[in-house]
Amino acid sequence: MTVVQCMSRNLDKIPSDLPRNTVVLLLASNHITHIPNNAFKELHYLQEVDLSNNDIETVDVGAFQGVSDSLLVLDLSNNRIESVPKEAFARLRAKISLSNNPWHCECTLQEVLRELRLDPETVNEVICHTAVQEEYAGKPVIQVLDSGINFCNFHHKTTDVAMFVTMFGWFTMVIAYVIYYVRHNQEDARRHLEYLKSLPSSSQISKDCDTISTVL
Repeated sequence: MTVVQCMSRNLDKIPSDLPRNTVVLLLASNHITHIPNNAFKELHYLQEVDLSNNDIETVDVGAFQGVSDSLLVLDLSNNRIESVPKEAFARLRAKISLSNNPWHCECTLQEVLRELRLDPETVNEVICHTAVQEEYAGKPVIQVLDSGINFCNFHHKTTDVAMFVTMFGWFTMVIAYVIYYVRHNQEDARRHLEYLKSLPSSSQISKDCDTISTVL
């Protein structure tokens, strides 16, 4: 059993030269901002990862690829995570702590939490920092979901509104073009008519010819 203790070392990324037999990895209280794809892929015996109290903002889709079967405890509390890809925690069996992050409560987060085994001691500290509906900001995510709220419904409504606005915009542009086209053609027709009116008529040309004949 190998325990790697790298707490408070001013690290800005996860070390790439970790021992392959690492079982416990302690990286708390650093300045790590990102968990990249395959960050722990070679650590087949890894059971516990502590990344609390860092500056993590992004978690890649394949961040925990290769350790989904072995990992038992994952601590991501006290970071800067607002959202994560739905697949990032796929098939993880670990007990996960996500407390004290500035979560944006929307459909993807709801689907992520549905698949996770959250740490029961910190589950009420997973708070909506922002939300698709402002009224839920500042409330525990689980409390909101347990009340029957479905963030995915808001997502679909928002998408429908966006599509309606886009279609209305295109429709307005088409109408404006048609109006411009008609007015432009009307103007051309008016100018052409005025030009025709300005031309001498056949009777006037005949009179002019008679006058010329008389003079001759």
